[in-house]
Amino acid sequence: MALAEKLGLNEDTYSVSIPLGATINMAGAAITITVLTLAAVNTLGIPVSLGTAILLSVVASICACGASGVAGGSLLLIPLACSLFNIPNDIAIQVVGVGFIVSVLQDSAETALNSSTDVLFSAAATGDSNI
Repeated sequence: MALAEKLGLNEDTYSVSIPLGATINMAGAAITITVLTLAAVNTLGIPVSLGTAILLSVVASICACGASGVAGGSLLLIPLACSLFNIPNDIAIQVVGVGFIVSVLQDSAETALNSSTDVLFSAAATGDSNI
């Protein structure tokens, strides 16, 4: 919120949009779910159509909203995403294990993406073109 104030955004807008975004805007988690699932799919040699990739992105975006506030919560949604490609749970859990190995960097990147997009969407909502 300090960044939004420093940018000169309308306080009435960002005082609502940033807390709301902190709850439901989990773009970082959605990207993690999608990337790690597609990495598993590629490793297993499973073909992916454009429609399936879009469906995966939509499912990951919706499910990521429930991962807020849980450290590594996005990793626990990977078996759900892997089920779209009929990947067995034992392989999906191995993907989760890889996610836990890189979780220090991955979780920080998720948080940075989530927070920055909250401010970006607040700026877009104000319609200020000077930012």
